[in-house]
Order: sequence, then C-alpha cells, then structure tokens
Amino acid sequence: MATATSLSNKQKQHLKGLAHSLKPVVLLGANGLTEGVMAEIELALEHHELIKIKVPEEDRELRDMIYTTIVSQTGAHRVQVIGKMLILYKPSAAAKISLPRK
Repeated sequence: MATATSLSNKQKQHLKGLAHSLKPVVLLGANGLTEGVMAEIELALEHHELIKIKVPEEDRELRDMIYTTIVSQTGAHRVQVIGKMLILYKPSAAAKISLPRK
C-alpha cells in the first residue's frame, strides 16, 4: 500500500528539521514488530503525522527489513533513518503539517 506521491528533497529537508526535536513515540521491544506495535504506529501517525520509531535491533539487515515492513504496511513516507531511529511522515485528514511545494 504505497502512497502515490513521493516527497521532494525540499519537503524531506523540511520534515527532517521538524523531526529533529521529536522524541521517539514508538519503541520496539523484545517481541519485535507485533500487530500491537503496528497499531500503535498507525495511531501515532494519525495523531502526529511525523513520528520517530526506535528499533533497537543490532542486526542491520533485520532492522532494514523492519523499516521496510513498517513503511509498506502504514503507507507512510520514510523521511530518514539515523542509526536505529526511523522517521516517518504520513499526512492525516487534519493536515497538521504543511509541506513546502516541490
């Protein structure tokens, strides 16, 4: 379920700036990516639009697979990955964040 439009570099830079001061709203625990965690991510995206997710997995390939799964299942934009932190953006019906034009 990918979104039709992608973010321009200008829009990504804008979102990265907004995300800089954010704290992670979802932390993956020992059970990894469960349905409960996915539901939490969906709720956080709907409420905040821009969120950070901490994935404390040591294995880089597994971590990348988790990121890919989250992005594909939520339909959110992958703004940036910094170490074990994934930054996602998904506009909600309320459109809280206004993006610069492409």
